Amino acid sequence: MRIAVEDLSVALAGRTVVAGVHLVAKEGEIAGLVGPNGSGKSSLLRTVYRHLRPSAGRVLLAGRELSELSPAESARHIGALPQERGGDFELTVREVVAMGRTPYKRAFAKDDAEDHRLVAEALTRVGMAHAPDRRFAQLSGGERQRVLLARALAQQPDVLVLDEPTNHLDVRHQVELLALLREQRRTTLVALHDLNAAASVCDRLHVLHRGTLVASGEPREVLTPELLAEVFGVRAAVVEHPLTGDPLIAFDHRTPAGAPDPGVPGPARRPVGEGAGVVPAAAVSAVPDPTPVVAAAGVKAPAVAATSVPAVTSVPIVPAAHVVPAAPVVPSVPAAAPAPAGFPASASVTVERQEVS
Repeated sequence: MRIAVEDLSVALAGRTVVAGVHLVAKEGEIAGLVGPNGSGKSSLLRTVYRHLRPSAGRVLLAGRELSELSPAESARHIGALPQERGGDFELTVREVVAMGRTPYKRAFAKDDAEDHRLVAEALTRVGMAHAPDRRFAQLSGGERQRVLLARALAQQPDVLVLDEPTNHLDVRHQVELLALLREQRRTTLVALHDLNAAASVCDRLHVLHRGTLVASGEPREVLTPELLAEVFGVRAAVVEHPLTGDPLIAFDHRTPAGAPDPGVPGPARRPVGEGAGVVPAAAVSAVPDPTPVVAAAGVKAPAVAATSVPAVTSVPIVPAAHVVPAAPVVPSVPAAAPAPAGFPASASVTVERQEVS
């Protein structure tokens, strides 16, 4: 199911945090939102799963304005995994995942055989089938994230909205979660801080900076050294991943963008790839210093002057791993609107009760 954001703006406490954003996630496409902290990623996603009302613009689901749908109907189409996980409520893992079935049920209706099947299937997909009777409050941060993703999958939405789903996950479970997203081929809007993960899993990337959209396109078109310097303020080289062929960003963790060129690595700066177990990678010739960030929405960052940097001759091989997912939520809107008749407040898939509008 296609979802489109048209000329969307969001204001919080009188301050505009998202300004005039246009973007589309086609049916079956994984669209990634990337950008520095405070760039507006979470605020934009909250409007899509109806936790925030936009101050201007609209969100369209298969051509229908989202605000025209009832909370129950939008909850059947959109499942969300927000950053806020809520409190440590005393429910079992199975009970938390079963909350994803709420949009399909009447008030106080009990779970049926199909509900039980979908809950068990979702727990299996995220690697938590062994713990259905454990208390959610007793889980680690990574386990909770996987349970909440299972809740979203049990919801069987057409669109997944995921805000930093790899938070708290170890490397293996990050890999498994991203693999699960690609396997699902559900229309997905996902915010990620890990740019290499975004380059690997997303079909298209949308770069936000200071509330505006500054670049959109395929990962290899968007993630350039120029953009990384201008938007993220880092020196980086973009090479080809030796195992997958995806863009691989090699960050300079010693020299911030804008600092004097460190020159050729000396004894204190061991060349990349020194030691055993390396695979040749594409040579990189230049990494730019930052210039003022692009402010116009929808405009790609312009190329800037570059300073030479030593070529990258090899990259350590990192063994492949397996990872698991995190969990979504039922659309809800800013606090205090009473739940509509026939749609219980508990239908909100956030861990704490959230009202839906």
